[in-house]
Amino acid sequence: MDPFIIKAIQLLLSLSLLIVLHELGHFIPAKLFKTRVEKFFLFFDVKFALFKKKIGETEYGIGWLPLGGYVKISGMIDESMDKEQMAKPPQPWEFRSKPAWQRLIIMLGGVTVNLVLGFLIYMMVLFVWGSNYIGPDDMPRGFAVADQFKEFGFEDGDRILEVDGKEMQNSLDINKHLFMRDIQTITVLHQNGNEETISVPEDIGSVMFQEGVMQPFVPIQYAVVDSVLADKSAGAAGLKKGDSIISLNDTEIGYWHELAPIANENKDKKVELVYKRDGKILSAEVSPDEDGMIGFTSKRDFDIQSREYTFGESIEEGFNYGYWTLHDYVAQFKYVFTTKGATQVGGFGAIGGLFPDGWNWQGFWLATALISIILAFMNILPIPALDGGHVMFLLYEIVTGRPPNEKFMEYAQMVGFFILIALVLFANGNDIYKWLFS
Repeated sequence: MDPFIIKAIQLLLSLSLLIVLHELGHFIPAKLFKTRVEKFFLFFDVKFALFKKKIGETEYGIGWLPLGGYVKISGMIDESMDKEQMAKPPQPWEFRSKPAWQRLIIMLGGVTVNLVLGFLIYMMVLFVWGSNYIGPDDMPRGFAVADQFKEFGFEDGDRILEVDGKEMQNSLDINKHLFMRDIQTITVLHQNGNEETISVPEDIGSVMFQEGVMQPFVPIQYAVVDSVLADKSAGAAGLKKGDSIISLNDTEIGYWHELAPIANENKDKKVELVYKRDGKILSAEVSPDEDGMIGFTSKRDFDIQSREYTFGESIEEGFNYGYWTLHDYVAQFKYVFTTKGATQVGGFGAIGGLFPDGWNWQGFWLATALISIILAFMNILPIPALDGGHVMFLLYEIVTGRPPNEKFMEYAQMVGFFILIALVLFANGNDIYKWLFS
């Protein structure tokens, strides 16, 4: 089956699960506080629904527009903009008639479910599949270091031992930690056998982002092709798994990391790639794209260790994994507000890219956990029309003792809705632009 279809199915299944559970997070406390829920929908039923059935006082259904879902709670100013209902006297079963603390719990329910779900999935994944890691002893050739980082004292062949005085279990995490965490020192083992603790600038993440050095440490490994993307230059040129790269644009290639600088210097140009296959020397013309990508990945030639967890260990480690996932996402969110960061915001295409090309339950659940945590964070942002907007107004009411004016709430809801539509169009527009021109 085509990888695009597999990703699309996984995305639809994941979002359906997360949306239903998110809305249950609102639905259950609403029912506990005897608040009437008029509708419970997966996806939006603009004009019509694919399926609907009324059970008791609630209509359950599936809409045709897969941009989210919703529960319509009586007496609440939400995306339905039911002004007729709001013009009538408040009823005991309506949202607006409940104490502010109950309304706050109802509004926080969806975010809470997404956050807890993400943590629980990570715990489950670690318990069932364990985790993989690559320690410094598993990389005998160490890392190739970007020129910008050599100025700090790092050298090609370095192996990462400690970060801020703590052992680095998975060496491949170093780039992520540098970009999103407040790292101050890195202890390395140089090729000459000497250990050195090197200080890094406080704003190293911003430096990496602005200079485009997102992978300052790349494992040194032989230039052997592992997989080829059919829709990229390498696929069109006939490269196959197992091919050994010899040279690119008349420059000899010994290791994989030596390809990138040459490819970046020849973006959108035709260059000669010489490689070995079954003892024969062959050549082909390739054209690195605007990102300097040729369209193949390297064959990992170092050992990968695995660790299994007891049930108790998986709870602790899963919680830590979830915490740092949320921390890292929040830490990188600041880059969205830069010109460069805005162009990298993605929509459904980017989200779909989180899933594996082939059906893999471990990969599916890891992607679902990440999306769940992202949804929790995005939904709690203080934007009208999001849960966070309702929470913001409820906190105002709790502090001041009076709710915001209903007319103001209606206008705020409309503004928030248009902001969300604009963001959805912008993010998916970025996906389409990248698909058309990359």
